[in-house]
Amino acid sequence: MKRIVAGALALACIGGAVFAGGAKDAKTVVLNKDKPLVFFNRQPSDPVSGAIDMDSMNWNANTYYVGFDAAGGGAVQGKLITDFLAAAPATLDRNGDGIIGYVLCIGDVGHNDSKARTEGIRKALGTWDGSTDPGKVKEGSVNVGGKTYKVVELEGKAMTGTDGSTWNANAATEAMGGWATKFGTQIDMVVSNNDGMAMGCLQASNYPAGVPIFGYDANADAIEAIGAGKLSGTVSQNVDAQAAGTLQVLRNLLDGLTGADIYTKGFSEPDQWGNKITPAVDYRSNEKAVMAQNAGVNSANWKQYTAGTRDGGIKQSAAPKKKVLLTIYNSADNFLSSSYLPALQYYAPLMGIDLTVVQGDGQNESSCLDKFTNLNNYDAYAINMVKTNSGRDYTDKLKY
Repeated sequence: MKRIVAGALALACIGGAVFAGGAKDAKTVVLNKDKPLVFFNRQPSDPVSGAIDMDSMNWNANTYYVGFDAAGGGAVQGKLITDFLAAAPATLDRNGDGIIGYVLCIGDVGHNDSKARTEGIRKALGTWDGSTDPGKVKEGSVNVGGKTYKVVELEGKAMTGTDGSTWNANAATEAMGGWATKFGTQIDMVVSNNDGMAMGCLQASNYPAGVPIFGYDANADAIEAIGAGKLSGTVSQNVDAQAAGTLQVLRNLLDGLTGADIYTKGFSEPDQWGNKITPAVDYRSNEKAVMAQNAGVNSANWKQYTAGTRDGGIKQSAAPKKKVLLTIYNSADNFLSSSYLPALQYYAPLMGIDLTVVQGDGQNESSCLDKFTNLNNYDAYAINMVKTNSGRDYTDKLKY
């Protein structure tokens, strides 16, 4: 009799599931390798070529990415800048040399989002020379108040902190101080790959008064700075759509949805719990990616993006509680800590998701990986990596 029971248990283990108890209380134990996995905000990709890491995206059938349209966002930022310049007075050219000189804060030369924003800026200003690397630019041109001006990127620099972290606001403060001294009135504009670095530039004691500056992310402090006339513009990557979208994809996978239902339920149509994200999102089947759309923010519409507004399409549901382990690459990242994480923490309980959040230092992958533990205790995982090519480091830990 013991042999028969053991044989039955062995058969039940086939296919990665263990069935315990009798027919009335059969339970399925899902192995970690088969559980839902959502990468978010930092798309698994090659830091040099930008190619999507499809090995990570195809880890299992329940692996997806949720983020925003990086290339589209770069174009939105570029248009925000050129629209501003088209309406600017001739005094924008501070030294009257017929050249619009700008400096550029680059977040991370190996990050897809940073690359897309740098490309969008340079294409809008005509300085794009086929590369997003610092210094690889050409002379451009732009219309200012009906007159064509030459455009020169005086310097573009990756903002890396003393600890090795990227997108570093303190590094931007230091760089801006040096630029203001080095270039003086040649600086007619400042552009940044994100709001954190833009706000860092404004902290420089010698920031040239009145020089327009553009960021990206629509962080709360940046929106306030636009209202106060300190920041000229930013781009909203729709943090609520991204945060709620990350959780919605997880919820759909945890509920056993398959195929198109994974990226339509709760998005283009209500899910079974009655929730539906209000903003439109796009799905890219070749990348297994759900992408939020971007919008430019300036002095004309900044009030629409003030903090405190959440998506009314997400309400308390009766969804059964599931546990999710979520990593954030850098506890000091302004966008993720002050905007993304609060949104996650707001929507998670409404969707029946119990979040455990671990945060890294923005420099060493181990700062996240060492906390990516006790994996059997969770029903699903959401990963925001330090480096975009680290997907395998996480999936390797889910093999067992």
